[in-house]
Amino acid sequence: MAVLPLCRLALASLLALLANLSPPAAAQPSTDTAAGGAQARAEALDRARSAMVAVFSEAVDEAGSIATLGALRRGSGVVIGDDGLVLTIGYLILEAERVDLVVEGARRVPARVVAYDLASGFGLLQALAPLRVAPVALGRSTSASGDEPLMVASGGAEGELSLARLVSQRAFSGYWEYHIDAALFTVPPRTDHSGAGLFNLDGELLGIGSLVVSDAMGPAAGRLPGNMFVPVDLLKPILAEMRARGASRGSTRAWLGLNCAESAGEVRVLRVTRESPAELAGVLPGDRILRIDGAEVGALETLYKTLWRDGAERDVQLTIRRGGDVQTLTVHALDRMKTLRRPQGI
Repeated sequence: MAVLPLCRLALASLLALLANLSPPAAAQPSTDTAAGGAQARAEALDRARSAMVAVFSEAVDEAGSIATLGALRRGSGVVIGDDGLVLTIGYLILEAERVDLVVEGARRVPARVVAYDLASGFGLLQALAPLRVAPVALGRSTSASGDEPLMVASGGAEGELSLARLVSQRAFSGYWEYHIDAALFTVPPRTDHSGAGLFNLDGELLGIGSLVVSDAMGPAAGRLPGNMFVPVDLLKPILAEMRARGASRGSTRAWLGLNCAESAGEVRVLRVTRESPAELAGVLPGDRILRIDGAEVGALETLYKTLWRDGAERDVQLTIRRGGDVQTLTVHALDRMKTLRRPQGI
């Protein structure tokens, strides 16, 4: 199937393009069948668009995340349950005091935070009044192909639709002590990516927008701006657990409070969170991390997986190079979930 032009489109234009998509060469249906298939796709994508909501949140006073995310946050979410359950990206609702959803571009509905999952990056919200929005079906992220155009949708009055192309599925390590396998990378980039929905041509949700990246095809492929989406395949095995516990068990893990960058086989500290275990232990921006608990560190993935391998609250040995000196620091890691601020009474 030919790749369609990657440009922002009004819904009518998008659906018109989809109606003209050629079927696979192996199956050449009749004109009536092809028209019926295009109409069904158009209706499914319209339902997907309608399931997008805007998410507005305000962080609790003195939340640590305000320093990097701000107190007021805005993004999107996708209705995935008949009961008004909304899936979004977790950082939008991290340490949130108040959350509102905007449905149909104007109607504002209060919501409560159901879950913030550190391990996957997902967040769940429960609308506190009827949304009157049909939920979308969860697709299979691993079935996405670069040969088939995808739809990216954001919510609210300023929500937009565009076509996207999948350019890679690979592991992703974030500078903020985050790692997932098989993240989805698409082009062209969308700036309204936070919580945006990535859909296949059947209107099934494949991923939730997380950030803009400069290397959508991977570091070795050179510069290609795009978006990273967290795959919904990560949600399916933990959804019930998130609703019951507020997070998956995988979110109980050690945390140092470091922002690090990986380059040419080296991991260096970019930022140290205020009053974090790393700051208390004396780690400074610019330090190169050589080893963690004796394991050589040449990639963020190695740093994180070694850190998370044992208990959440324990002493961690970090060997660093600072200037011409090498030293080993003992950092008492904490359970990140226990450090997050919550509204009073929760």
